[in-house]
Amino acid sequence: MASNLGYDDTPVLPGSQYKVHDGNRPQPRVINPGTSSNQEAAGRPSSDATVLFDGSSLTGWASSNDGSAAQWKLEGGFMEVVPGTGNIQTKEQLPDCQLHLEWAAPIEVKGESQGRGNSGVFLMALYEIQVLDCYDNPTYPDGTTAAIYGQFPPLVNACREPGEWQTYDILWEGPRFNGDKLVRPAYVTVLHNGIVVHNHTELIGPTTHRQILQYAPQPPAGPLMLQDHGDLVRYRNIWCRPLKGYDE
Repeated sequence: MASNLGYDDTPVLPGSQYKVHDGNRPQPRVINPGTSSNQEAAGRPSSDATVLFDGSSLTGWASSNDGSAAQWKLEGGFMEVVPGTGNIQTKEQLPDCQLHLEWAAPIEVKGESQGRGNSGVFLMALYEIQVLDCYDNPTYPDGTTAAIYGQFPPLVNACREPGEWQTYDILWEGPRFNGDKLVRPAYVTVLHNGIVVHNHTELIGPTTHRQILQYAPQPPAGPLMLQDHGDLVRYRNIWCRPLKGYDE
């Protein structure tokens, strides 16, 4: 039988308590989706996002070395790496999430390969999505811009010119453990400047340089870490939304 909102005489969906077109199924939450960024200004996050950096303060960030105040440069609505001050990370612990951030390599081109506009986005401070200026700058493929560092090259090189703002939109599912046993590896989907460069890719383990690391037990949430690799890389408009299941 049909009603204004659906049907009550349809089959029950497998693995669900709800029927096909079930009008009693919970309605999706209504949010404001925010606005897109452009080269001149950052966009506005969705209304349900947790803002990790809006360009006004570094109070939500700390040194990855000792937890002291982050020492990166703050100006013009962005933060910039101060070489030698070390990596910084969020005080917020991020669960499985949708993450958005924007970055720009230095407009003045120096160096080549890994020595040009190098930084990194580390999910849970362990799993790196490479930040690098690979505009007309080849390097080893699993170290290219937006690579899962040391494991998987991006499907394409979607890099913009040096100095232009670039976007990473990341869907992150961290590993899960039962005691010491891995019961689910980490998965990541990455869009670089709106282009899919990793599609639900299963990570081998934590990322590192010139080695292969195995998973080790860890909590289901962890900080977002940004790398000081000695280059003047900038970041702006960083926010996340927790990933939840249907009907949650």
